[in-house]
Amino acid sequence: MCGLLALLTDPSADVSEDLVEAVSDASHLMRHRGPDEPGTWHDEAVVLGFNRLSIIDIAHSHQPLRWGPAESPDRYVLVFNGEIYNYLELREELATHHGAVFHTDGDGEAIIAAYHYWGTDALTRLRGMFAFALWDTVEREMFCARDPFGIKPLYMATGRSGTAVGSEKKCLLGIADELGIDTGIDERAVQHYTVLQYVPEPETLHRGIRRLESGSYARVRAGEMPEVTRYFKPRFAAKPFEPGTEQSRYDEITAVLEDSVAKHMRADVTVGAFLSGGIDSTAIAALAMRHNPRLITFTTGFEREGFSEVDVAVASAEAIGARHVTKVVSQAEFVEALPEIVWYLDEPVADPALVPLFFIAREARKHVKVVLSGEGADELFGGYTIYREPLSLKPFNYLPRPLRRSMAKVSAPLPEGMRGKSLLHRGSQTLEERYYGNARSFSDAHLKAVLPGFRSDWTHTDVTAPVYAESKGWDPVARMQHIDLFTWLRGDILVKADKMTMANSLELRVPFLDPEVFAVASRLPLEQKITRSTTKYALRRALEPVIPPHVLNRPKLGFPVPIRHWLRSGELLDWAYGMVDSSGAGELVNLAAVRTMLDEHRNGASDHSRRLWTVLIFMLWHAIFVEGSVTPQIKEPTYPVQL
Repeated sequence: MCGLLALLTDPSADVSEDLVEAVSDASHLMRHRGPDEPGTWHDEAVVLGFNRLSIIDIAHSHQPLRWGPAESPDRYVLVFNGEIYNYLELREELATHHGAVFHTDGDGEAIIAAYHYWGTDALTRLRGMFAFALWDTVEREMFCARDPFGIKPLYMATGRSGTAVGSEKKCLLGIADELGIDTGIDERAVQHYTVLQYVPEPETLHRGIRRLESGSYARVRAGEMPEVTRYFKPRFAAKPFEPGTEQSRYDEITAVLEDSVAKHMRADVTVGAFLSGGIDSTAIAALAMRHNPRLITFTTGFEREGFSEVDVAVASAEAIGARHVTKVVSQAEFVEALPEIVWYLDEPVADPALVPLFFIAREARKHVKVVLSGEGADELFGGYTIYREPLSLKPFNYLPRPLRRSMAKVSAPLPEGMRGKSLLHRGSQTLEERYYGNARSFSDAHLKAVLPGFRSDWTHTDVTAPVYAESKGWDPVARMQHIDLFTWLRGDILVKADKMTMANSLELRVPFLDPEVFAVASRLPLEQKITRSTTKYALRRALEPVIPPHVLNRPKLGFPVPIRHWLRSGELLDWAYGMVDSSGAGELVNLAAVRTMLDEHRNGASDHSRRLWTVLIFMLWHAIFVEGSVTPQIKEPTYPVQL
C-alpha cells in the first residue's frame, strides 16, 4: 500500500532537474500513503515518484522497482500501489515455466514478470488490489492498470507537456502548471456529484483530470493521448441450484471466502480487522481468527444514545474470541476533523460514514499496520434492502405500459410523504429510470433550487445507461448489483475505504472483493440472494458454521452517524452556517437556498440532513481546493516503521 506519481513528458520537453524536483515535491503531498520510504527515478522521458508503506518483504522490494529478463535485466521500472495476494503462486509459475529470476521476496516483481511474459492477460491472473504504472524502456511506453473492482485509485491528466498519473489528485494539481493541465471546475461533474453523492468515474471535479476506471488499463506514449481498454467485464450469470445441491453451493461459498481471507492475511506486519457487528465484517474477522488467534478488532461509535453499534461489535468480538478496541467520537471531534478529512478525500464524498471510518483507522494504526474489512459483500451477494424492491413492484409488471405511465401523473400532485405516493411513482417507472444506486436524496426540484447551473440533460443516465446496456436479459436484482459495482461501490464505498485508511498510513484489505469470490457469487440465482424476509440469503446460510447466531440475521449495520440530530443544534450546525457564509461557492451553489434548508431542518419543519450534507461537503471541498479559504491542519502521526 503506497502512493505513486508518474510523469511521461512530451517529446519536445526535457526532464530537467526542476521537473524532477516538482514531481518529488508533489509526491510529498501523499506522504501519508507511504511514510516509510520515499523513492524517485527518472530518465530523459519519465519521472517516477513513490512513497512506500512497507508491508511485504520490508527489507527489499524498494520502489521504483527495476526488473527485466536475463537479456535486458533493467528493462522495466514499476511504481505500484496495492497488494497481490497470490504473488507466491505467480512467482513459482513464472520461474518454473518461463525461467524468471527474482531478486526480492515481494509481489512487485511478480507484476512485472507477469506482464513481460503474459502481456495484458497478466491482469486477469493478479488476485489482489492494485494501481500501477510500468515504464518499458525498450518500447518507450508506460502501461497503467487498476484492479477489477477499483479498490485502489489512479488519476490521469494530459497537458501540453505530457501525461501524469498518480494515486491522489492533489499531486497532479501540484504539477498542473508545469504540464499545462486544465484545472477549471467541471460543472457537469458537480451536478452528477449532487445527485449521486460522489463523483462518478471517470470524472473528477477538475476538467483536465480524470480517473482510470476500475478494471481498465491504459497505454501511454509520449506526445499521445492515453489509450484506455477495459479488461474486466463482470457478469452476473445466474446458475439455478439443482435439487439436492444447496449445501454444496453453500460450502463452495464458505471455502472460497476462507481461501480469500487466508491469502489476504499474507503480510510481514500485524493484521487486524474492522468489526461493526454485522454479518460481513464478523465473517471476515472470524475467518481471520483461524490464521491469527490473537487478532485485534476495531469499531467506533458516537457520544449520542442510539448512534453506536459498539455493544454489538463488542459482543461479536467476544463470541469469536478477538481482542477488541473501540473509539468513541464526540461532536466536537467530528467537526474539527472535517477539513482534514476532505483534504485527504481529493473529491467530495457525501457519505457521513467516512468520518467514523477516519477515526477508527487512526485508532487502529496505533496497534496494527493492516486491517481486513467487509466491503463488497452487499454488491456481490445481494445485501442492500433496496434489492428487494423488484419483488414489491412485481405486480406493476403485469399492467399495460400506458396505464403504468398514467400512475406517475396520479402520484405527482399527492403531498410528499403521503402513503402510497412513492409506491405509485416507483411502480410507474422502469428499472433503468428508477434505480441509479444507493444515493437518492435530490429530486429535480431540489437540484434546480440548489444549483444555479442546473441542466435537465445532465442526469444520472449519463452514468447508468451504458452500464444497463451491458445487462439486458438479466434478472432485476442482478442488474441492480451490476449498477452498484460501477457506481456506489467504486464511487463511494471504496473511495472512503482507501482515502480514510491511507490518511492514517493504514492498509485496508477487502477479502470479499476477490475475483474467485466474485466468480462464485455471480452464479447465484435471484432467490438465493433476496427473499421477502431477508437479504444475502445464500451467504447467511453459508456462514452459519462461521459466525455467532446473534449476528447471523441482524440487519446491515455499518457505522451510523447522527447528522440529522447534530444539524439541529451544537457545533455541527454552527459549522454549517459558517460554511454557507465562507465557502466562496456562490457561483455553483445557491447559498440562499442552502440557508433556507438549514433553517427548515433546524426548526424541524423538514429533514434535509442528507441533502444538506451533500452540499456542505461540496462547499468545504470548494473552500479548500478552489478558494483556498480553508487550510486544513494536517496531522501526521509518527508510527514505527514496522508494526
